[in-house]
Amino acid sequence: MQDENINPLNPQNENIVENKELNLFEALIPVIALVLMLFFNVFYVFGDDALSGSNQFILLLGAAVAGVVGFFNKVSYKKMVEEVAENVRSTTGALLILLLVGALAGTWLISGIIPSMIYYGLQILSPTYFLVACVLICALISIATGSSWTTSATVGIALIGIGDTLGISLGMTAGAVISGAYFGDKLSPLSDTTNLAPAMAGGELFSHIKYMTYTTVPTITVTLIIFLIIGLNIETSGTPDISDKLIAMDAAFNISPWLFLVPIMVIILIVRKTPPLIALLMGTLLGAVTAIIAQPDIVLNIAEAKNLDFNAAYKGVMKAITVDTSVETSSAELNDLFSSGGMSGMLGTIWLIICAMVFGGVMDAIGALSRISKALLSLATTTFGLFASTVASCLALNVTASDQYLALVVPGKMFSKAYRDRGLAPENLSRTLEDSGTVTSVLIPWNTCGAYQSGVLGVPVADYFFYAIFNWLSPFMTLLFAALNIKIKQLVQTAKIS
Repeated sequence: MQDENINPLNPQNENIVENKELNLFEALIPVIALVLMLFFNVFYVFGDDALSGSNQFILLLGAAVAGVVGFFNKVSYKKMVEEVAENVRSTTGALLILLLVGALAGTWLISGIIPSMIYYGLQILSPTYFLVACVLICALISIATGSSWTTSATVGIALIGIGDTLGISLGMTAGAVISGAYFGDKLSPLSDTTNLAPAMAGGELFSHIKYMTYTTVPTITVTLIIFLIIGLNIETSGTPDISDKLIAMDAAFNISPWLFLVPIMVIILIVRKTPPLIALLMGTLLGAVTAIIAQPDIVLNIAEAKNLDFNAAYKGVMKAITVDTSVETSSAELNDLFSSGGMSGMLGTIWLIICAMVFGGVMDAIGALSRISKALLSLATTTFGLFASTVASCLALNVTASDQYLALVVPGKMFSKAYRDRGLAPENLSRTLEDSGTVTSVLIPWNTCGAYQSGVLGVPVADYFFYAIFNWLSPFMTLLFAALNIKIKQLVQTAKIS
């Protein structure tokens, strides 16, 4: 995350060290070692649990390998540490935003804002337009929760069951669920990947989200049109029954459209270019006040109190902001959806960013990133070539490292200087990282995302691959925009604005 008060063209922001003694092979040694270690760690040992800590340590081991290369090229330990400190400092804004995102998610859960979005979203089901409805519902819920995984594991499972009773192919339904879930995940400020991509590229969260809409909205529009055509040409039977879920939410929360005033106010703040930290803090505080007014019983339950006095309200809200909280309903399928990790739930992503910055800092200090960037620029002689190289790198990391986060972290750090050298704003890189790294991870069976989604939904990747239209279409859309030079933001424009 780029600090707003720092000119992105100022070389002090990221001191890339030029090292003439380092050749391309030496520069690639840490990257190759990192990819091999990550592949072994994820594919052969930890699987889905790799992100709980082992991948982060692998990044530190990669930094150690880079350090050894640096020592042989006479780069001092002090210089490496200083560059790591500079890298970590540059992500301060991103780390603070992640903490506030966790806090906002907690208060929006207990205030009933997120449940209300889900409640009204589930009511747009129709047999003929079921697949379109799946995309829209999962998109709405994923935007509200910031998690494609949670969306699939809760509402996604329910939609799979409903689709099966209507006689709709499981692959079709799963593809629609995943398309909507990843669309919402990409655009949600609550999503860890949406925060991670601009942090790696050196951009700013809300500018990144705005810039992503240029490729994401056309992609989801094409996806909806295709699902609409499919829906109009397949036979369905019966009517989807979601009454039990609506009753469960009605019983657990005071559902009301008035609760949407809070997200609307936050959107207004964002549109008026309020700094992200202030907008998220205001959203968190408004959610806290709304929770006390609209959901007093939930606040009491979280606070483990009997009477709603100041201490009980304070305790309930603070727990929702900082630690794990959940709201139980009569529907087991929905219970996982109505839980939040608060600020503590973001610590895993923060840990990943810090370790990535350590690896990137050492790579900066020894001149490896500078050398790799020069090689990439020499190969990618056009802007389109640079975008294509980024897409290819993200896909390769998703295949080899088997993790979407690493498909954002490693290419993001390697390509950031190459984009700047070509005069391209960081939004170009962060958007391309998401269009090719985040969404394609679910299309690879051995990737953590592919394994998780196929396991949760009970549908093999091969069955839903074609119908996950949004996911495989996104990289082509970002390359199309690059080829036609559409919405390719120049760095000089950012400088003028600032």
